[in-house]
Amino acid sequence: MNKPLRRIAIFCGVLILALLVRTNYLQYVRADELNTRDENRRVRIERYAHERGNIIVDGNPVTSSVETKGSDFKYKRAWKNGPMWAPVTGYSSQAFDASQLENIEDGILTGNDDQLFFDRTLSMFTGEKKQGGNVVTTLNAAAQKAAFQGLGDKKGAVAALDPQTGAILALASTPSYDPSTFAGNSDTDTKAWQKLLKDKDKPMLNRALRETYPPGSTFKVVTAAAALENGLYTDIDSATDSPLPYKLPQVSTVLQNEGNIACKNVSLREALRLSCNTVFGKISDDLGNQKMMDEAGKFGFNKEIFTPVRADASIYPKDNRPQNAMAGIGQASNRATPLQMAMVAAAVANDGKLMQPYMVAERQAPNLDVIYTHEKEQLSQPLSGENAQKLQQMMETVVKSGTGTNALIDGVTVGGKTGTAQHGLNNSEKPYAWFISYAKTDSGSPVAVAVVVEDSQANRDDVSGGGLAAPIARDVMKAVIDNK
Repeated sequence: MNKPLRRIAIFCGVLILALLVRTNYLQYVRADELNTRDENRRVRIERYAHERGNIIVDGNPVTSSVETKGSDFKYKRAWKNGPMWAPVTGYSSQAFDASQLENIEDGILTGNDDQLFFDRTLSMFTGEKKQGGNVVTTLNAAAQKAAFQGLGDKKGAVAALDPQTGAILALASTPSYDPSTFAGNSDTDTKAWQKLLKDKDKPMLNRALRETYPPGSTFKVVTAAAALENGLYTDIDSATDSPLPYKLPQVSTVLQNEGNIACKNVSLREALRLSCNTVFGKISDDLGNQKMMDEAGKFGFNKEIFTPVRADASIYPKDNRPQNAMAGIGQASNRATPLQMAMVAAAVANDGKLMQPYMVAERQAPNLDVIYTHEKEQLSQPLSGENAQKLQQMMETVVKSGTGTNALIDGVTVGGKTGTAQHGLNNSEKPYAWFISYAKTDSGSPVAVAVVVEDSQANRDDVSGGGLAAPIARDVMKAVIDNK
């Protein structure tokens, strides 16, 4: 071979080698990156080329797939009672991707998950069309309906748990939205999406998981737990060291009790029944910021919770003495999600054991074979069994003869705590109404609930946890008990 031909051959060989390297780089090194790019329309077309599996509640699908006309996407997602279930399922849109369970469980729902490899391989030989698997949730349909209807046109959220397992029974947020309105990729879907994004009431915000509020007096349950666990008080019916008036440490501000109730040296039980700011503010200061942070952390504060949908971290802050005293009554920089406060009630009801919250009970293959079953997991032990039972007595007194009587259920033992949390600079805006509770039957506690209402329609003087939130919690607990 002469020299010019040899050079051409070497050059062509280098080009072929470069092509092979480039091809392998794109197919193997950058495959995942390219598949997930927004510009890669083929991935989304394949996702909606067949019917998605369903999200199941109480044995029934709350989702479905419908054929799309005039589009290269064959199917689009649809929901039954979309606004009620959106805080659980999230959305799945041909144009705007997916959220929550629709996103996290997308591999199962599309049939592309590695757990379904055998089913996909088998269908290649049988000629059956590709199908997605199902996601079976822990949700209780009756409890979800009671939560959603109880909130009605109010702004707020409800979270309900099974204290013994951590299973999420209800997760409601209002105002809500219908994911079906933008499930396609038409101009109509785009307009519906844009309208939701611009809505000042934020209907797409999952308030049960992603909004943190000052928990107000419901946090006094955590402060009481801290007092018992640290040995500050051991007898819930003995007098506390609680002066009246009580001046916040290091400042001239005097802490007030709502309605100027007489809280001087009252017992822990009476302090919770009356919701005494002075008693619990002093307890928080007596224990100090670190011990309060430690106890709040055992209940789940200061960390994100995955259900598997992520819940924002609730915050008990590292702070100075006066602010720590205020945080001990659920004010200052203390912030909590409704899920977090349901976890507080659940831990007390479960004799001090806090279970990991979860909402996926099973995953099913397209043939309905179970390929995953959740196993309950203890998250922490915020308080001993003995102290939990003392706190149960205190919370049950609140419902029997305190501020929580609107949560009473005939024939059922109910424990609870009301809260009216200040909102806005110098409490200038309408407060938030809170209620946390649990119900007990002969077999233990099947449900714990947290309700928060941002009721912008009510008169300021009518906003209270006992008046607005407790009846909703009662109806959710009753729904769980009646449909157990």
